[in-house]
Amino acid sequence: MKHESGSISINTENIFPIIKKWLYSEKDIFIRELVSNSSDAISKMKKLNAMGEADLPEDNKFEIKVVVNKNEKTIKVIDNGLGMTDEEVKKYINQIAFSGAVDFLEKYKDKSDDGQIIGHFGLGFYSAFMVADRVQIDTLSYQPGAAAVRWISDGGTEFEMMDSDRTERGTTVTLYLSEDGIEFADEYKMRSTLQKYFAFLPYELYLEDEAKAAEKEEAKSDNKEDADQKAEKSEPKKPEPLNDTHPLWLKNPRDCTEEEYKQFYTKVFHDFNEPLFWIHLNMDYPFNLKGILYFPKLKHEFETVEGQIKLYYNQVFVADNIKEVIPEFLMLLKGVLDCPDLPLNVSRSFLQNDGYVNKISTHITKKVADKLTSLYENERDNYNKYWDDINPFVKYGCIREEKFYDRVKDIIIFKSTKGGYTTLKDYLENNKEKHENKVFYVSNEKQQAQYIRMFNENEMEAVILPTMIDNHFIQFLESKMSGVRFNRIDADISDNMKKDNTGIAEADVAYLEKLFKAAVNDDKLKIQVESLKNESMPAMILLSEQSRRMQEMSAMFGGMDMSHMFPKEQTLVLNSSNKLVKALTDMKTDETKKDEIKLISEHIYDLAMMSHQPLEPEAMTKFIERSNEILMKLV
Repeated sequence: MKHESGSISINTENIFPIIKKWLYSEKDIFIRELVSNSSDAISKMKKLNAMGEADLPEDNKFEIKVVVNKNEKTIKVIDNGLGMTDEEVKKYINQIAFSGAVDFLEKYKDKSDDGQIIGHFGLGFYSAFMVADRVQIDTLSYQPGAAAVRWISDGGTEFEMMDSDRTERGTTVTLYLSEDGIEFADEYKMRSTLQKYFAFLPYELYLEDEAKAAEKEEAKSDNKEDADQKAEKSEPKKPEPLNDTHPLWLKNPRDCTEEEYKQFYTKVFHDFNEPLFWIHLNMDYPFNLKGILYFPKLKHEFETVEGQIKLYYNQVFVADNIKEVIPEFLMLLKGVLDCPDLPLNVSRSFLQNDGYVNKISTHITKKVADKLTSLYENERDNYNKYWDDINPFVKYGCIREEKFYDRVKDIIIFKSTKGGYTTLKDYLENNKEKHENKVFYVSNEKQQAQYIRMFNENEMEAVILPTMIDNHFIQFLESKMSGVRFNRIDADISDNMKKDNTGIAEADVAYLEKLFKAAVNDDKLKIQVESLKNESMPAMILLSEQSRRMQEMSAMFGGMDMSHMFPKEQTLVLNSSNKLVKALTDMKTDETKKDEIKLISEHIYDLAMMSHQPLEPEAMTKFIERSNEILMKLV
């Protein structure tokens, strides 16, 4: 072809600053765009061959090669796809493929919001100028008789076209790096970038370091005899592709083994703890969606915030945790999703928010709910075993997604103080005579052990809700289930725990109230005297459910001191059936026992508090001193 020069048809010189500054969120995206273009070129070549419109040699092997040279400050992206003719170069390279270029530039030149640039797909190649001062294309079309073409641009609107010396079908894009892009000529930097985006590219991807190869050749020539001896002993190592061209998510779930799922999980997420279970998504209609979602095993509560859903587009990595596609609560999981039908914008990193995306999100939610339901119905023992790990995820999903709650509400289970697990429906049915519509729960088994023992003695049941999300979840359930109220186990005393009468005179009740208010030095302390079936316990603390919830919520959101708005409504319940409490009333008129009465009442209060919550440091110090004093009196 004749040598040709011209201007790229964009009507302005402002395109490249916009590409560099606003179009792409991360600099390394240039390599994703260029290698993706190579992959597209190979896919088109395969399709033409399948349609009988192009012939491929029998030994043809499709591959993409990235060659770095830090000495020359260059990067080459080489493919053996369908290539381009000079007319195609003029069409696809010189005329940037979007409409209204001037309007586009005017609209976005003063904006930095990547998400605003939607639907313009002709700019991918020009991301090369994010890191290069000069870009050269050498390409040879598959079409019979086509001539190889070279295209060169220095990053402005000027280009040159001429004959190329390329002899094989395909395209080489050579980047002459700017100072900003030299880091990508380093082999290790490029390797990590390629593995980030192309770990599962459908065509074999190779990385070569020309500078390192040249150094080896130079070393060989300096010591040729040693090199010849080594060459006789060992054959040159065959290069291996960086990628897995057939990832597990493309296989039919029936053909995948449990070991393969576990190995894939370890490989992708570098997590050597085995996942609990997984969901393999594989559908072609009404949209193309494949992937695997894993439920990871937790080491501690809320570790799931480190979840990671990797989104792929035709096996090319796009981004982690794209909230437009993946329901927010599923971000707690780990997995890969490949959806070639997703409407990407020009940077491929953000998605158009349309009904199609919502359908995908809804489908994923349904598949997760179906998997959990299947486990509950068919593998109940395993489901119970998994529950401690998955319950924060399920509860959060219910709160965030109405449709998810509707699908799983009947399979939400609760660990019981009686052992095993129960659904809310079964709990209410089994305890309706003793609890009415109250659901008693435990938030700390060790701290509330005394209350649990009282429940067990009275054949009553409580559910165990120890996680931070449970405070939100029980309020959510109360809003969904009319008449059902959750009470922590220390919020109330059931009538089943009481004797038929208090067995104590009103004068003695008044005496005890006055005595304990003085001992605690709190005139506002609420005191309640009850005759409990359990005679061994002298006293216990009750805390209003609603005031405690408000206290916890205010502490969770900002840690503000809102005690003046939501004071702790604590009640000291004295057990008139207990011998110590009876003894206090018997000694009320004995002036010689005044000190002992004060000592005993203070100790009873502290013991009740210790069963309710840890004592403050000052109170604990006094309790220890008082315990020593009591022991000395016994001695």
